[in-house]
Amino acid sequence: MSNLSLDCKNLKSFVSDQEVNDLQPQVNLCHDGLKRGTGKGSDYLGWSSLPSEFSDSVAADITSTADSIRSICDAFIVVGIGGSYLGSRAGISYLSSSFSNQFGRQGGPEIYFAGQNISSDYHADLFDLIEGRDICLNVISKSGTTTESAIAFRLLKEMIEKKYGTDGARDRIVVTTDSSRGALKSLADELGYRTFVIPDDVGGRYSVLTPVGLFPMAVAGIDIRELMEGASQGETLYSNPSMDQNDAYYYATVRHLLYQKGKTTEILATFQPAFHYLADWWKQLAGESEGKDLKGIFPSSVEFTSDLHSMGQWIQEGKRNIFETFLVLESSRRQLKIPAFKNDADGLNYLAGETLDTVNEKAWLGTACAHKEGSVPNMTLKIKDRSPYSLGQIFYFFERAVAMTGYLNGVNPFDQPGVEFYKKNMFKLLGKPGF
Repeated sequence: MSNLSLDCKNLKSFVSDQEVNDLQPQVNLCHDGLKRGTGKGSDYLGWSSLPSEFSDSVAADITSTADSIRSICDAFIVVGIGGSYLGSRAGISYLSSSFSNQFGRQGGPEIYFAGQNISSDYHADLFDLIEGRDICLNVISKSGTTTESAIAFRLLKEMIEKKYGTDGARDRIVVTTDSSRGALKSLADELGYRTFVIPDDVGGRYSVLTPVGLFPMAVAGIDIRELMEGASQGETLYSNPSMDQNDAYYYATVRHLLYQKGKTTEILATFQPAFHYLADWWKQLAGESEGKDLKGIFPSSVEFTSDLHSMGQWIQEGKRNIFETFLVLESSRRQLKIPAFKNDADGLNYLAGETLDTVNEKAWLGTACAHKEGSVPNMTLKIKDRSPYSLGQIFYFFERAVAMTGYLNGVNPFDQPGVEFYKKNMFKLLGKPGF
C-alpha cells in the first residue's frame, strides 16, 4: 500500500493523456538502462537497490553506534556539504518537532550542522552555542578533502581534542567515508575512529539511504528500520516501467513534457515548515542530476502560505515558464481547532471549530485552482503522514523520478562535472599548490 499519491488533474489542459502514452516506449528503454546498467552513469546505480539490500547487521551497527553517541553527548554535529548533509537534515526536520533542539529530541542530543558553508559568523556562533556542552560529531566526506567540510572538521577536531584529549576524542568522532581510500579514511584508520562506508556505486545526492543519511537520523532518535521499510516499498512500487502503475515515472514524464513545452522552472510548493529541508534536498537531487549539457529543469521551492504573500504574485502573473508540484500532507500529527470570539472582531467566527488542517487544505486547493487559471500547470503529491515509513518512500520516489527525467532528456543524471568549476577558480585565488 502506497503512502504517496499523485494527483495530475490540473495538468489535463497542458499535457494530454496521449502525449504521456506516446512516451511509454521511451520510458521502457530508459527503465531498461537503469535496470540493466546500460545507460549513462551506470557505475552509480547502487542507490536503486539500497532498500532491498539493507541488512539487519547494517541496521544494528548503525543503531548501536548511534545509541552509544546519544548517551555521551548533549550536542551532535553533522559535518558535511551537499549530499553529505542535506538528506539527514531533511529527514530529521521532517520527522522531528519544529522546536526539537529547544525541547529535547526523544532523550537524545541536540543536532547541529557544520561545514555546509565557509561563514566565520555561522561557525563561531555554533562554537559559542556548544561551549561547555558534551559534544560528538560525524564528519561525512568520500574524499576527506572537500574544502568546506574539511575546514569545519579541522576546527571541531581541535576543539574536541583540547577538551577530551586524543583518546577521548576517539570515542566522540564518527567518520563516514570511502571504504578504502582518501584522506579521511587514512586519518580514521590512523586515529582509530569508528567508520561507516559510503558505497562506491552511490553518488552523494543519492546517498540518503546509506549511513550518510541513516546514521545522523538514528542519532536523532529516528527509526531507520521503518524508514528503510518505506523505501523498500518505494523500490517495489517504482520499479515497474508501466506509467499507469508507477507514479514516479508518470511524474518524470509529465515534467519532461512540460519542459519541452517551455516550462523550464519547477516550483516545489509545500504547506508545512517541516518540509523545508526536504525541498532543499530535492533541489540538489534535481538540479545536480538534470542541469547539464545546457539542458534541465531549474528546481526551486516555496513555502506556502507564507510565500503566497510574496512570491505568490510572481507565480500568479509573472513569466509563464513555470510549473508547480504541490507537496501536501494529508494529516498532521496533532489537530488544533480555531476558537470562537464573542465579538468576532476579526471576522473569523465562521471558522470556529474548524481545524488548522482544514484551512490549510482549502489554501492548497484554492492556490492550485488560482494558479491553473493563471496558466501555471500544477500537480500534487500527497503524503499520508510524517512517519519514517512515508519519508523513506518519498526519498525513493524522487530518486527514481529524477533518474528517469535525466535519461528522458538525454543527460547523465549521476555525474556533476560543473561543480568542479568554482573549486578550480577558488583554489587558484587561494594559491593552492597545483592551481
